[in-house]
Parts: sequence; structure tokens; C-alpha cells
Amino acid sequence: MISYIIRRCLLAIPTLLIISIIGFVIIQLPEGDFLDRKIQELEEKYGDSSSIARIDELRERYGLDRPMWEQYTTWISGFVVGNFGESFEYETEVNDLIWDRLGFTLMISIGSLIFTYSVAIPLGIYSASHQYQWSDHTLTFFSFVGMSIPGFLLALALMVFVFEVYRVPLFGLFSAEYEGMPWSFNKFIDLLKHLWIPVIVVGLNGTAGLMRIMRSNLLDILGQPFVQTARAKGLKESVVVVKHAVRIAINPLITIFGMSLPNILSGSTIVSIVLGLPTVGPLLLRSLLSEDIYLAGTLLMMFSLLLIIGNILADIALAWADPRIRYE
Repeated sequence: MISYIIRRCLLAIPTLLIISIIGFVIIQLPEGDFLDRKIQELEEKYGDSSSIARIDELRERYGLDRPMWEQYTTWISGFVVGNFGESFEYETEVNDLIWDRLGFTLMISIGSLIFTYSVAIPLGIYSASHQYQWSDHTLTFFSFVGMSIPGFLLALALMVFVFEVYRVPLFGLFSAEYEGMPWSFNKFIDLLKHLWIPVIVVGLNGTAGLMRIMRSNLLDILGQPFVQTARAKGLKESVVVVKHAVRIAINPLITIFGMSLPNILSGSTIVSIVLGLPTVGPLLLRSLLSEDIYLAGTLLMMFSLLLIIGNILADIALAWADPRIRYE
């Protein structure tokens, strides 16, 4: 297992390198660059671009006058040592922009994962073990509803409901009196009051999908011969389901876990915009629209790194959960 983990970590290096090259090229595929788009915005807004001075100086400062390969080597060499470059749009270091938002992003994402798996697995087990009963039909109906409702629409509905019932605005992660204030116990409690809505909204769609996967997997396993043998030996149905069937049926969900974290990070962008959340999702969207290459490239690399780490952790968890799986 240790040798397998080392091989996976070593393989991640060329993988990230290839991803960085492809991502950097794709970001710059549209014609023009950040300054060209800024000039176009000013011409559309004010009729001329005279309000932007020192265009050539800015182009040289950001390295936009250099070939693409030289821009890439400058960025990737700094990325390796933790210097992600300067954001064109925000005129500040990418490090400062990302670290301020990454903590809240991971907090929402990890909370959503915990909510998703802790709700989806028990409901999927219950639905499969009560197949075609009214409870199974009810859970099936709500799972389809959960998969069909867009996250941003659910966020708006919850915001309106909470405000109308409790008169508490839930825009952002903090109340107005705690914005920009140093951390304290009261500020932490205020964060928890606002955190549950994005956690539920982001996690609900995944919960519905995972519940359906768990149900279908468990129904397949319950029809296997070894399950019939366990029942024939007189084991309780709960023991047959939980101890024998669920251990195998849960394997695909462990594999899906490896892809869940980056999907939640990127999939919660619209929800973050609607709820006014200080996460990296809106930051990534804005950087891609404005061709802020260093900011967009850094965020894409972080998403890729999370995907690789998630897959390695999923493989380890899969080997622990299923003794039949061995990595040589």
C-alpha cells in the first residue's frame, strides 16, 4: 500500500504539469488579453479608452507582451515555490486573494460532503430494504425532486423563507456587525447561523443522486447468492443487510467521493453568487471571463490537486472497506 501511494504521488507531478499546460493554453485561446478586454469595456461604457493610461506599461508589468510559453514558464516557476503571480483584475497578489476565500470554501465543501453522505447512505439503505413500499416511493419522489431543482433556486427559496419567518437576512456568511471584525466566539456563532443554508443547498443535489446510487447498488447485492445463503443460515435481516450487503454496495460511493470535493467547489459557483458567499467559485468565474490568466490558472491547478488527492484517499478507503481489493 505504501509503495502504491508513493507511485500515485509521483505520477501526480507529470499529471499536474500536463493539466497546467492545457489549462493555461485554453484560458488564452480567445482573441486579445485582459487589457484588450478592459479597453473594450471602457469604450462601451464611456465611448473611449482614454481613462486607461500606461497601457504599454501595464502590458509589460503583467508580461502580456511576451510569448505564451514565456508567460507560462514565469508563472509555473513561481507556482512551484508558492508565488502564484499577480491578479490583473484585482491588482493584488493571487496568494492573498485565494487564502482569504479558500478556508470558507473548504468549510462549506466539507460540510456539504458530510451532510451528503450522512443522509444519502441511510436513506438509500432504507429505500432498498423497503422496496416498492410507500416509504420507498416517497423517498424516490423526493430524490427526483432534489436532483431536478437547481441549487441557486433552492438557495433563493430558503433565503426568502427564513427572512419571512424569522426576519433574519442570510446573505453572506456573517451579519453586518461582524463583517471585517476579528474572530471571536460571537462571530463564530454568527458564522454557524449562516453556514447551514449553503451546506444544505450545495449538498442536497448530491444527496439525492447518491441515495439513488446506494439504493440501486444495494438492490443488486441483495439478490446475490451469498446474501441468500446468509438468510438461509437464519441471520437477522438487519445483519444480512448491514454486515454483508452494505459493505459491498457502498464501494461505488467511496469511489465517487474522490471526485466529489472538486465538483462541489466548482459546482457551487452560482450558489455562492446568489448567497453572496466569499468563496473561490465566483473568483474563478470572474477570472475566466476577464482572462486573468494567473488567477484562473492557479485556481484550476488547485481544483486538479484536490481531485488527485481525493482519488488517492478514495483508493485507500476502498482498500480498507473491501478486503478483496489489494494494491501491489
